[in-house]
Amino acid sequence: MLKPGAHIHLMGICGTAMASLAGMLKSMGYRITGSDQNVYPPMSTQLAELGIPIMEGYRQENLKPRPDLVIVGNVISRTHEEAQALLATDIPYTSLPAALGEFAIAGRESIVIAGTHGKTTTTSLMAWVAEACGKKPGFLIGGIPINFSRSFRAPEGNWFVVEGDEYDTAFFDKVPKFVHYKPKYAVLTSVEFDHADIYQDLAAVKRAFAMLIERIPADGLLLVNAEDPVAMELARLCRSRVVSYGLNSGDYHVANREVVVGRNQFAVIHQGRSVADLALKIFGPHNTMNALAVFALARELGWPLSQVLNGCAEFKGVKRRQEVIGEPRGIVVVEDFAHHPTAVDLTIKTMKERYPGKKIFAVFEPRSATSRRKVFQKDYVQALGQAAVTWLAKPYDQSKISEGERFSAEELIEDLKRSGREAHLGTNVQEIVAALTREARTGDVILIMSNGGFDGIYSKLLAALK
Repeated sequence: MLKPGAHIHLMGICGTAMASLAGMLKSMGYRITGSDQNVYPPMSTQLAELGIPIMEGYRQENLKPRPDLVIVGNVISRTHEEAQALLATDIPYTSLPAALGEFAIAGRESIVIAGTHGKTTTTSLMAWVAEACGKKPGFLIGGIPINFSRSFRAPEGNWFVVEGDEYDTAFFDKVPKFVHYKPKYAVLTSVEFDHADIYQDLAAVKRAFAMLIERIPADGLLLVNAEDPVAMELARLCRSRVVSYGLNSGDYHVANREVVVGRNQFAVIHQGRSVADLALKIFGPHNTMNALAVFALARELGWPLSQVLNGCAEFKGVKRRQEVIGEPRGIVVVEDFAHHPTAVDLTIKTMKERYPGKKIFAVFEPRSATSRRKVFQKDYVQALGQAAVTWLAKPYDQSKISEGERFSAEELIEDLKRSGREAHLGTNVQEIVAALTREARTGDVILIMSNGGFDGIYSKLLAALK
């Protein structure tokens, strides 16, 4: 292993996980540089605050002075100039997941949160509950937990909590990231088809998650969503003990859930009896499930109940996950990362639960590799149709997707109108902002969903509404 003070360079440093790893390695005493060509908050802001320089573009000059190790992000292909320059040298290189496993997880107790949906919030809450229980965990999360204000921390104790992404590792290491995370304890929140750019079908996605489950040792533990049939099917591959959870079924489930005085409150039932009452600042059935998974795992690990409950109650959520970013003129503006139709569906339902009776404007940018493809074209009709008004942006760059495979914003707008919903296509962010500024009234809720920068719509809208 490299000694502290060594120079580590990260290619693709502004990815959520890469930026987190960069910060963690710097806190461990390494000298960090990075390169990227798609720089936007919150990760660019986090890196700037840490004093980590970002070189714009993937140029061969970025490898001068010569680093001691290069960590290559999965956005990098062999065709990038910087990658070609790296391969032409004898500079050691590795992937993000392999580096995380070697430098940070090492021999610690590793908790891996995996699944198609809910990973970031569940990982953030798991890390915060571990902190509340005095475990001083290290963590790496694909978002920024508000309680910690950063997406990473080097471990002080014997625990490490990590968001287990099923996306592939690097151009030279075509396996899911989470296979490098040495899972002793794992949560499987859900399994659906996603990442259409690397997975051909659901069967391929299932094979990826099977690789994680098969790595859990016999003395480990798998927490699995009892109400997801695909997740339960995969759980049968596990060599360790399996514990299930769900809203209405499973070893742990929920009773008497209601929103009271700005809190999501419910009882946790285990083996037919109530074992705890949880009160959360996060809302919706999916966040209830996320919290239930964390509670169940913490209880199974024997962590102090009162500290677990306090951690759940004190959890403030994650930046860009149903985050209220402003309330100009009494209009609530919420930012969310949702891009898969299931996530869009759950996020709008949560807004309706959190703001009952309010008019919901849904603003959606098809930006992820899957949402820019037609694979879920029809599924978005039901998801977005729950909002009073939908504004759809033009899909992000589709130039590398064949015409027959491209998502059609125009078709979705027509389908929404045929179903009786008000829907509009915005040719640019300025048009969307102008329309929302005209139409929104005090008490309304504007929900903006994108997994990217969305051309700065957040600050532009807040400024216009003010």
